Amino acid sequence: MWTSENRAKYDRKGLRYPSDLTDEEWGYIEPLIPPAKRGGRPRKVDLREIMNGIMYILSTGCQWDYLPKDLPPRSTVYHYFDLWTYDGTLDRLHHNLYVKCRDKLGRKASPTACAIDSQSVKSAEKGGLKLTRTAMMQEKRSKAKRGIFSSTQ
Repeated sequence: MWTSENRAKYDRKGLRYPSDLTDEEWGYIEPLIPPAKRGGRPRKVDLREIMNGIMYILSTGCQWDYLPKDLPPRSTVYHYFDLWTYDGTLDRLHHNLYVKCRDKLGRKASPTACAIDSQSVKSAEKGGLKLTRTAMMQEKRSKAKRGIFSSTQ
């Protein structure tokens, strides 16, 4: 419920963009990001700014070319987004934050109930891909409709 206490807690006016991470949010995320590989060049980018760039793209839905200039270059942000998607970092991050949120609410990590609407059940019964393939095939007409039949009179 939106109370004056909750409004102040979730106020993002002090941030550069509403998608930027607060210090508390970054505290949850930072330990989940893998360290730089050994033996290579030391990492020069600020990972918090990389994460802010990724959050900006995900929250606004804008194209990579429209990433604001005060965030790291789009090629760098995309590189980390691609790397973290490939190595599973973003999946681990999502899962850990999901579990923390449920734990904070006093719920089990896995939901014990779900809601299924009738539309989901109907589409699952019909078998998605099979139905699509049938709809894209040309209609088969009977011999009578094509006029290719012989009568024996």
